[in-house]
Amino acid sequence: MYKRNPLAVGEVYHVFNKSIAGFKIFNAESDYLRIIATIRYYQASGCSLSFSDFLRLKKTEENNINECLDDYLKDKEEKAADILAYCIMPTHIHLILKQLKENGISLFMSNILNSCSRYFNTKHKRKGPLWEGRFKNVLVETDEQLLHLTRYIHLNPVTAYLVNKPADWAASSYKEYLLEKETNSRICNYEPVLKVVPGHYKKFVEDTISYQRDLAKIKNQILE
Repeated sequence: MYKRNPLAVGEVYHVFNKSIAGFKIFNAESDYLRIIATIRYYQASGCSLSFSDFLRLKKTEENNINECLDDYLKDKEEKAADILAYCIMPTHIHLILKQLKENGISLFMSNILNSCSRYFNTKHKRKGPLWEGRFKNVLVETDEQLLHLTRYIHLNPVTAYLVNKPADWAASSYKEYLLEKETNSRICNYEPVLKVVPGHYKKFVEDTISYQRDLAKIKNQILE
């Protein structure tokens, strides 16, 4: 069952949303870079400009977005939510968030989804909603549940046969868990909640690739 507002400060939630009718939102590398940069931008609490206006103000080209954000965010200590893990798929997004401020996750997600919708509609000259309404969220109640949830979302691209290894999918936090991303470009702050040993975590995730793919097939057969 999906939890509804109010979301509690200090609690961890699996937050997700998908496009209307399985519509493919992210079609190119630049689309993934844009949504990840959008997530980084709105994680800082109290953004006075929309992300698009921020980029226009900074006169930033798409390939320089992260450099611009690194400079902007280095002094932004206050956040609406901590990101523990994420995975961006062609038709949907997964985030594991810890709420840090009252209504923080709701505001954070509203900013992200609205920004993505405006950008996509402008780029593709379309109108109307892009997402299946308000985001969904599920309370993560135990550390064990959280650990297994990170594995589930990091394996999403593999389960969908988009890649064969989770490290091959750039639009997720998996490489952060393996400490393969530069410190200033990392999004996640999972260390206060999860104790991750990179080598052990890699085995924990990749040993279940076949199992998760088989599980997805069974689920699809049941739904057909």
